Amino acid sequence: MIFDRLAPVFLLLGSNVFMTFAWYGHLKYKSAPLTWAIAASWGIALFEYCLMVPANRMGSALYSAPQLKGMQEVITLLVFAGFSTWYLGAPLKWNHWAGFALIVVAAWLIFLD
Repeated sequence: MIFDRLAPVFLLLGSNVFMTFAWYGHLKYKSAPLTWAIAASWGIALFEYCLMVPANRMGSALYSAPQLKGMQEVITLLVFAGFSTWYLGAPLKWNHWAGFALIVVAAWLIFLD
């Protein structure tokens, strides 16, 4: 069923939005104390885990663990590319895109039989 195949993808997408804010969102507020950045990141990461764990549980019925990880890496790169440009104001350069493309190729290889 299409829902079974796509639900993990959408959950991974949502979890990666939270993860990206948890890991990199504080870079916009470098004057804030490091302890605040850590506490805020941990709080945001809780929501990431609330989506990531079900994504992997559900996804493991159809995908292998390496396939789930490859999928997650590609989603992470796509979310990060948008986040870096939109939120941090740091658009990616050609070499970043080239490196990301190589990772996408690696993830594609994971799905081959």
